[in-house]
Amino acid sequence: MFIMCRMFYYFFESRNNQTDPVIIWLQGGPGCSGALPLFYENGPFHITNNLTLTWNDFGWDKVSNIIYVDQPTGTGFSYSSNDDDTRHNKEGVSNDLYDFLQAFFKEHPQYAKNDFYITGESYAGHYGPALAARVLQGNKNKEGVNINLKGLAIGNGLTNPQIQYRAYTDYALDMKLITQSDYKNMSGLVSQCEQANKLCGANGEKTCVTAFMVCNTIFNKIVDLSGGKFSFDIRKKCAGGFCYNYSNLVNYMNLKSVRDALGVGERNFLVCNPSVYVGMVPDWMKNLEVGIPAILEDGIKLLVYAGEYDLICNWLGNSKWVQAMEWSGQKKYISAPTTRFLVDGVEAGLQKSYGPLTFLKVHDAGHMVPMDQPKASFEMITRWMQGKLT
Repeated sequence: MFIMCRMFYYFFESRNNQTDPVIIWLQGGPGCSGALPLFYENGPFHITNNLTLTWNDFGWDKVSNIIYVDQPTGTGFSYSSNDDDTRHNKEGVSNDLYDFLQAFFKEHPQYAKNDFYITGESYAGHYGPALAARVLQGNKNKEGVNINLKGLAIGNGLTNPQIQYRAYTDYALDMKLITQSDYKNMSGLVSQCEQANKLCGANGEKTCVTAFMVCNTIFNKIVDLSGGKFSFDIRKKCAGGFCYNYSNLVNYMNLKSVRDALGVGERNFLVCNPSVYVGMVPDWMKNLEVGIPAILEDGIKLLVYAGEYDLICNWLGNSKWVQAMEWSGQKKYISAPTTRFLVDGVEAGLQKSYGPLTFLKVHDAGHMVPMDQPKASFEMITRWMQGKLT
């Protein structure tokens, strides 16, 4: 049987210099296309209402050569004719991404020696650590092209569900989404989630799916009690529970001229593919923080950042898992001062750093920081790669 398989990506050379770092951006979902951040967040272009492109003054391609890849298989324009290629865990995803990077650097050897950074948001809290570990493994085993990995950046990510789900009610109470009485009434749900999550992986994938279902009752209850606040940005409330309008992206991707230029033929484009999301549910509640200490000890930088108004992967849960992570610099990180992140002399966030680890809470932003605070996110990534985000 002949199997068709294709991993689709967008690549933009740096507007500055070819020797700038190479960044790969991994979009979350799971199952949301790389076209989403490309056109709505940190890519070189935005789509106008008349479906033309305009330059993004804060595109990360101004300081890097940047890749947006549609992954896992089934996301965006990536596809396979074999159902066995549907991914359900970090191993399948990270192996696919490692193979992709090997093919990319063999096709574009002029970038192979550049500094390399893994970035992304949301479910990239899983993808990023898994790929970083896979790259380091490949380098050590001399499996192919050596990838010059320098850092991993996770924006509003889901990395350690055990800690992050426990933080939901704390964040909701702090932000007045629920009352003190609601908080007490939900303590039983939090305990049930913790118990279910401890069993995740103990007896195959079913226990992790059960943990996903049990633990998400906490999140769903908070959304209900908040009166339907938008989980990606609690400053918003909108009909149907989703405040973002991606119709321009869908319409643009359906233009014949665009499809011809991309070489995708009649293949259907979905901003986010629910089938990919469902396929990754067994992976959802797994703890990806456990592999990060080894990455830090290898001298790889880690930036964890989060917009302060995101509920679903909120800054509090992220700060808690970062602080709880056991590594050689843990005590010094905990005792490090919290400092102001300034952009044009104005406080744009609060940060905490020690050695290769930085946590940044970004002001006036929700789940998608580069969309809500484009200049601040551009300054953040630029300084971080230059070693100046301290």
